[in-house]
Amino acid sequence: MTRIFLAIGLITSILFSFACVQKGGEGGGATNTGDGGDTIKVGVYGDMTGQTASFGQSTKNGIQLAVDEINAAGGVNGKKIVLVVEDDQGQPQQATTVVQKLINQDKVQAILGEVASTNSLAAAPVAQSAKIPMITPSSTNPKVTEVGDYISRVCFIDPFQGSAMAKFAANTLKAKTAAILGDVNSDYSKGLTQFFEEEFTRLGGRVVTKEAYTQNDPDFKAQLTKIRNLNPDVIYVPGYYSQVGIVARQARELGMNQPLMGGDGWDSPELFKLGGAALKNAYISNHYSADNPAPEIQNFVKAYKAKFNVVPDSLAALAYDAAKVLADAIKRAGGAGDSAKLKDAINATKEFAGVTGKITLDASRNAVKPAVVLELNPAESKFTFKETIYPEGMSAPTATSTDANSNSMMNMNSMNTNSMNSNSMMNGNMNSSTSMNGNPNSSMSMNSNSVNR
Repeated sequence: MTRIFLAIGLITSILFSFACVQKGGEGGGATNTGDGGDTIKVGVYGDMTGQTASFGQSTKNGIQLAVDEINAAGGVNGKKIVLVVEDDQGQPQQATTVVQKLINQDKVQAILGEVASTNSLAAAPVAQSAKIPMITPSSTNPKVTEVGDYISRVCFIDPFQGSAMAKFAANTLKAKTAAILGDVNSDYSKGLTQFFEEEFTRLGGRVVTKEAYTQNDPDFKAQLTKIRNLNPDVIYVPGYYSQVGIVARQARELGMNQPLMGGDGWDSPELFKLGGAALKNAYISNHYSADNPAPEIQNFVKAYKAKFNVVPDSLAALAYDAAKVLADAIKRAGGAGDSAKLKDAINATKEFAGVTGKITLDASRNAVKPAVVLELNPAESKFTFKETIYPEGMSAPTATSTDANSNSMMNMNSMNTNSMNSNSMMNGNMNSSTSMNGNPNSSMSMNSNSVNR
């Protein structure tokens, strides 16, 4: 009997120690052993095979290029970075599962991902609970970093992105009226809808209708017909490339020639295959322009094209920056073994020179950066720089500035983002012609409090 109790006590002690390795002590960081020996293990997760696989592939490629460069230069503090890549198929539940695997089975020291905010929101609580730092390269919904202090990002957020396009619509395109067509199940789309509408209205414009669709809808003509009858000056489509290409074609087939506008979710080479010539007279907000002549951008573009035989989109650029920011933080933290120190080093990132601009994380662990507006050129299947919009408090750089996300050819605008408090999220309704219950006249609620990229 004594032996049995001793055995039970030994097993309990082992399990307790294992738990401490996974989550760390009270107030401390995790101590996964993934950076033992000569390597540092970093997890990467994203959609590699689902509807937004282009996002995942670009992100993986950008991270891989950065890590190859870091390792070729000797690694971080003499240790090479090893990537463990997982496919979440673009599904929130799978995102949770693969991040659990990365932490508990693969023992990664840090995580890079996801792109879609809904997927990041599903996985972030796992990383936060385990005290493993997670940097999302490109999830823009404000709620992502609100999960906790182990979650950060290197991109701007939707209050700024949505409002930037409203400013572009009102000031550059001189639009007085707008219609919005958004994905009712996408946190990304709902957030951009809210912030675009708020800013466009503040600037004196009027949103004449908000129509909705779901990600798997094959046809958008019912919603587009409603919009056509109201004849808005511009149409804002805050969705992903897989739907936007079809929306553009069907809108033009209905004789709708208004400017189409969207966000960084349009940024994929696949968009031009889906939308073709219908993408003429269309604009997006984005994180960088591959046409920017800044040496750091052109060096990145050249290296990426040489490795992957394609021009890097913004997701690749952000992923590259995220990996470089992580490596810089590991170096400043003295290694990746203490996740609390690593988390603090990441959150203290300031003026880091990335290809998407200088990266400084604010108190909410969001990057404060300008946005670029790009015009679609379907004849050449490329995005062309139009102008840059800066957040309030950030001025245009001087001619001698080394900021990679700006140069003298840019037309600058300034934005007030203080009025866009992401904690006072407002509800909006989007009329849907393809409601979940099959009623063509039903209304679908777009609640921004349930915050996809």
